[in-house]
Amino acid sequence: MYKIFTTERLTIRPVTVADAPFIYSLVNSPKWLQFIGDRNVHSISEAENYIRLKITPQFEKLGYGNYMVVRDKDGVLLGNCGLYDRSGLEGVDIGFAFLEQHEKKGYAYEAARKLVEVAFNEFKLSKIGAITVEDNIASQKLLKKLGLAFTKKIEIDGDELLYFEISK
Repeated sequence: MYKIFTTERLTIRPVTVADAPFIYSLVNSPKWLQFIGDRNVHSISEAENYIRLKITPQFEKLGYGNYMVVRDKDGVLLGNCGLYDRSGLEGVDIGFAFLEQHEKKGYAYEAARKLVEVAFNEFKLSKIGAITVEDNIASQKLLKKLGLAFTKKIEIDGDELLYFEISK
């Protein structure tokens, strides 16, 4: 129903309710909690509801959203990467999160680079934003490698964030 994307090593497919156990682990991982924040998902059933209420509606509305990143050679779920229409931001932003054991292997860059490409070429977006906390240096480096540039500091829900942007 929704598009699936591939890269040299990865399949990038929409998150489904069947991914709830992975989403539960991801949103409760130490780095997620440190850099993104607590989503109050404390069980698999709450992860299923999170997917139904937060992820699926954006796919239904826009045709894109939060994608699972799957390693092709063995089918292992690595993390997620997505194009988000977030409250508090104008336009669409890109975001990514991977379990720590899958970091520093180029997966986040590979998946995010593909989503930047399809955002411009298939979804016809004219710009993509990104937000991160100031302490998340790894995220900032990845955003810059993708071609996004820091433009300003913003505040969303009382959190001061760095805002990056790229235009087509």
